[in-house]
Amino acid sequence: MTELLEKPVWESAVFNGTWNPGSGKDLPVVEPATGAQLSTVGGASPADVDAAVAKAAVAQREWANTPYTVRAAVLRRAGLLFEEHADEINEWIVRESGAITAKAELETHVAAEECYGASALAAHPYGEVLRSEQPRISYSRRMPVGVVGVIAPFNFPLILSIRAVAPALALGNAVVLKPDPRTSLCGGVVLARIFEEAGLPEGLLSVLPGGADVGEALVVHPHVRVIAFTGSTAAGRAIGELAGRHLKRAHLELGGNNALIILDDVDIEKAASIGSFGSFMHQGQICMTVGRHIVHESVAADYATALAEHASRLPVGDPFVEQVALGPLIDAGQRDRVHALVSASIDSGARVLAGGTYDELFYRPTVLTDVSTSAPAFAQEVFGPVAPIVSFADIDQAIAIANDCEYGLSLGILAADGLRALEVADRIPTGLVHINDQTVSDEAVIPFGGTGFSGNGGRVGGVGANLDAFTETQWVTAQSALASYPF
Repeated sequence: MTELLEKPVWESAVFNGTWNPGSGKDLPVVEPATGAQLSTVGGASPADVDAAVAKAAVAQREWANTPYTVRAAVLRRAGLLFEEHADEINEWIVRESGAITAKAELETHVAAEECYGASALAAHPYGEVLRSEQPRISYSRRMPVGVVGVIAPFNFPLILSIRAVAPALALGNAVVLKPDPRTSLCGGVVLARIFEEAGLPEGLLSVLPGGADVGEALVVHPHVRVIAFTGSTAAGRAIGELAGRHLKRAHLELGGNNALIILDDVDIEKAASIGSFGSFMHQGQICMTVGRHIVHESVAADYATALAEHASRLPVGDPFVEQVALGPLIDAGQRDRVHALVSASIDSGARVLAGGTYDELFYRPTVLTDVSTSAPAFAQEVFGPVAPIVSFADIDQAIAIANDCEYGLSLGILAADGLRALEVADRIPTGLVHINDQTVSDEAVIPFGGTGFSGNGGRVGGVGANLDAFTETQWVTAQSALASYPF
């Protein structure tokens, strides 16, 4: 089987149906575990955005009129290609994003499922027949928005690109994708090659790695009608404000500081295993990471000890050459931010039970106890492998602590009585709830999104959410003869 990413097809090039040098500065593909440069991708500029959108606007009109069976077939082929080339793609995800192999395998699996789900979306009923007082046919129908801009982050670069790209294409739109410069290969080049091989007509997908200027050009372009952004709350706020000034929709999937509430009747060892995965999976660089462990005071000490034992046993290293549980953080800037939050929390009285140290970009899984609710590592989104623990005396206090947060993405509650846990969840506004599980979970078929600082209420995933995100609703009436009026 020919390699999907065989060089030099994509090196030092951007994609808008064909591979050409970008007008921006080329971007290095860097392995965070070693600092080695693995390759180079083309860098885009705002001029590339203009060219890509112009091409997309023309291609989209024909694509929208293409039979849904043709669009569905392209998406099915894309799903098969993700499966056929999974080993190759997984290796790049491991090396470019610092993921362990299991996390990379999850990304390619979900990418294939997103494509299969989108292929079915192309055939979904797209309208309703409406009642009317007039002698006419009245109905509503979903129409493609036109050109969709997708801006994706570094942490799950494949999933967080494809979850918008696939349904947008299936519903008859064209897409311009700007991946994070740190993961431009597995979050951008991979998608371009997959859809190129799947037979997607030229111009319907462009991949333009670049900086903030490229993202801004995409947001303000008059022919880009919808922006799908996943990233930090600060960046999302800026994008939302900019999109609002241009009267276009922005679907914002942002950060989280997610609570895991542990009630007094749980199995402590199982709870610690769940909490460990929730805080340390992919080095905590997930919007759904458990950022706040809220534990009943009667079991808080035992839970903290068990969690620290789990953290101390987890191997940290280069996931490409070692069997490890945690790889490197994405870059030095992220490492320094994580350590600053940990250090400030220690200065405010927190005690380190495990971790708190690093070597290069490898940050040890860290457990903090004696933490106040105002400690930086508890009050802020860390985006690193840090598990701060706060205790509570009763359910009302646990709920108050959980609700004392600007984010509202994901919530986990561990309890021997699952119905009791559901009653607690009813009092904590959040986009996702997991009873007797940790907070990190996603599937291609679910409506994903949060409230508050975690997003603007939109959802990505599932039939209804994707229709809302990537179509406009049009009302149509028709009657057999010209209407008559008294004017």
